[in-house]
Amino acid sequence: MTPTLVRHHRYADSSAPVDAGTRARDWAEIQERMLVPLYEAVYERLEVGGRTRMLSLGCGSGLALLIAASRGARVTGVDTDRERLALARERLAADAGQDAGHGRTDPRARLVDSIPAAAPDGEAPYNLLTAFQPIGCAAGDSEGLAPALASAVPLAVRGATVVLAGWGPPERCATAPVLRVAARLTESARTSRAGSGWRPALRDDLEEVAARAGLKPDGSGRVSCPFGYADVDSAVRGLLSTGLFDAAIRATDRTQVEKEVAEALHPHLRPDGTVWMPNVFRYLVCVS
Repeated sequence: MTPTLVRHHRYADSSAPVDAGTRARDWAEIQERMLVPLYEAVYERLEVGGRTRMLSLGCGSGLALLIAASRGARVTGVDTDRERLALARERLAADAGQDAGHGRTDPRARLVDSIPAAAPDGEAPYNLLTAFQPIGCAAGDSEGLAPALASAVPLAVRGATVVLAGWGPPERCATAPVLRVAARLTESARTSRAGSGWRPALRDDLEEVAARAGLKPDGSGRVSCPFGYADVDSAVRGLLSTGLFDAAIRATDRTQVEKEVAEALHPHLRPDGTVWMPNVFRYLVCVS
């Protein structure tokens, strides 16, 4: 299961205000699948299966959970974005042939909006914690991760595996120049202190988070995660759904950000109108 090009998305006015539900759906339908190679590489390396009890921090709209559950794992997903969490519930319910309207999801899955106080009743503690939302390309994007890990680790068995993910070196991420648009627009409005401005990924970003959370690194890997879109409009909507351009939108306006992101995508536009950007992501395997 690997992403190529997302299906074509056509919108009447891409500059119209986007509500939280539309933005979450853009993430689920356009952007989230770009990280599938990362999920699959980690699960293959760790032999995720029927004995796995996974707690996923920042689970988004649930694609990583769905893949783990399809391998037999029991999963709990945590995300503070209620709209993304609702889509995760729909996705997991549909996969299990159940009715999301009645609040039921895959019996192997649990979805919550905050880190639970304990593992589900009657189940063993978690033995795998994941934080797949990549860090290392926006100022302060790892600040909340160490405290979240500190809250989650006590829910797992001693010596549980913890996986962190981050962007690879800028020279190996074609999307990096596009993300610089966020920093430039934010800084030009003198609001760079708002955070979320792009910065180059540093070699030890993941290790620093692990150290702050009291985790012991036990291996790492790099995975190719190309970003492929059916057209520029889909690429703009997918990228804006990540939240990496929020500060730039606050500093200027959404129309300006969309325009400049579209311009930055031109070097990656192929003759057939599709957009293709090779990227490398890194993951760190730790022991709690």
